[in-house]
Amino acid sequence: MNFLDVLLAGATLGGLYGLVAMGLTLQYGVARIMNLSYGEFLIAPAFLAYGLVTGLGWSPLAVLLLALPLGFAVQWGVYQLLLTPLVRRTGAGPQLEVDSILATFGLLFVVQGVMLVIFGGNYHSYGYLSVPVNILGSTVAANRLLVLVAALVLGGGLYLLMTRTRMGTVVRAVAVAPRFAPLVGIQVRQTAALAFGLGGALVACSGVLVSMFLPFSAAMGTLFAMKALIVVIMGGVGNLMGCLVAGLLLGFAETLVASFVDPGLTLAVNYGLFLLVLLLRPTGLFGRAAR
Repeated sequence: MNFLDVLLAGATLGGLYGLVAMGLTLQYGVARIMNLSYGEFLIAPAFLAYGLVTGLGWSPLAVLLLALPLGFAVQWGVYQLLLTPLVRRTGAGPQLEVDSILATFGLLFVVQGVMLVIFGGNYHSYGYLSVPVNILGSTVAANRLLVLVAALVLGGGLYLLMTRTRMGTVVRAVAVAPRFAPLVGIQVRQTAALAFGLGGALVACSGVLVSMFLPFSAAMGTLFAMKALIVVIMGGVGNLMGCLVAGLLLGFAETLVASFVDPGLTLAVNYGLFLLVLLLRPTGLFGRAAR
């Protein structure tokens, strides 16, 4: 494998990691909810895509257009029905994170159990855009390039939304100072619900894209949730561009080790890099220390 092959493989893998983690960084960074069921809401859209593509002959891109508003609606509903009572009880204080971990941990098993009953524990997959694309003599699958493009477009678009619009300013105000945001007329709970729903749209998008080239099962959600959490913490909680950069960093590290050392060491390098960032930059690569 030459350097360009490694570069392309690392970029596509890192783009996948960054895309998967973007929704979680919004939910955790703005709504202060550590959503342990996040991975299950990635696998569910993957099964939705599998069913509609193999059963009804839909295009995965059409499923993607359906999954975005559906993912938003489902996660907005989860916030309103399950998490809003916790926010009211804790006053959005430190206890909220503890309570939300317990609540979403239970939700994890509910969603996973439903998927196991419907689809079983076997792996499922289908092919879409699995054609090679030649780039300067190296080849990469078109569906993996699609994930990288989606990560860059969504990451860049959300960054501009958060930094160049009034709505983005409101969301950042809630993320930075939720106790003081009401003083300037910001509805904190509504904004947190919006961010949580937006995170749901992103994770639904990730699930449909992942289903195009990776086999998946009902029990894989936890793996994606843990990987997303690592990327979120490495990049800085609530930082979208940091999330994308951290994802690319992990992707390149894993690809280099798998290509030139031993594929069995990728997980060790993953967590080793994570620990190194925690030691040197406890707030993440682009996080800011509290003042």
